[in-house]
Amino acid sequence: MAATYLPTLKQLQYLVALRDHGHFGRAAEACFVTQSTLSAGLRDLETLIGVVLVERTRRVVRFTPLGERFVAKARRVLREAEELGDLARAAGRPLTGEMRMSVIPTIAPFMLPRILPRLRRDYPELKLFLREESSAAACEGLHAGRTDCVLLALPFACGEVASMPLFDDRLFLAFQDEGEDIPATVDPDTIDADSLLLLEDGHCLKDHALAACNRPDLRAGATMLGTSLHTIVQMVDNGLGVTVLPEMALKAGILDHTSITARPLGEASAVRQVALVWRRASPRESDFRLLAGVLADIG
Repeated sequence: MAATYLPTLKQLQYLVALRDHGHFGRAAEACFVTQSTLSAGLRDLETLIGVVLVERTRRVVRFTPLGERFVAKARRVLREAEELGDLARAAGRPLTGEMRMSVIPTIAPFMLPRILPRLRRDYPELKLFLREESSAAACEGLHAGRTDCVLLALPFACGEVASMPLFDDRLFLAFQDEGEDIPATVDPDTIDADSLLLLEDGHCLKDHALAACNRPDLRAGATMLGTSLHTIVQMVDNGLGVTVLPEMALKAGILDHTSITARPLGEASAVRQVALVWRRASPRESDFRLLAGVLADIG
């Protein structure tokens, strides 16, 4: 029987890194090897399979159509290889070893300061690597295998995932306090579309806010800003508009030292559900459920 030559996991890692970074030098840094080592590994891979995967020029790294298909398959192979290690970890002590978790920006600064000390104390052998990114990027990273789980706010279309809800987070309208009589709740119909400041596309809080208000005209009139809630709060404090904030941000003191008042939106749907999500059939599901229980208890 003729010998079968298969790509190595290291070669697949080099290929995926080059696709992600689009540059040989940056891909090599991400893989902790020299650029010559990465280049040689990819040349060996192309020689092994007998096709060109990457077109190299002085200025551009361009993947061939077959190269793009090869990368997609390589991501799945690498993810499956990682899950072999996950199987072993899952059979041992709970919440040990490395775990990569993405957290969306409208949760990270308000929840992480409370949960990280507890995790360090109760699970000292857990090495939690955190990435803060938008909901869309976090879900893409989850399916690509760059992250193991995501601390997310639902509803959000994250694809085929498993999830465990942690708690509900009510939505509030934040506006400059001008000393007038302020009602206990805010009717969404009274919001001026031209004054509403929201995060840009890719942040689920924007969609939650628009859904809670149930006014199609707000989507057209609101100003979408690619920035943080802290920056938007400063804009509101300077009289540039109003915004929607989650209750966890208010409890964390985001309005401290401002002249901003916040009132809950008077709609039953004006709430988002904070949840932990992960890939379906992950061998670390028991770890994720345990982690979700800890987060729910702290949150």
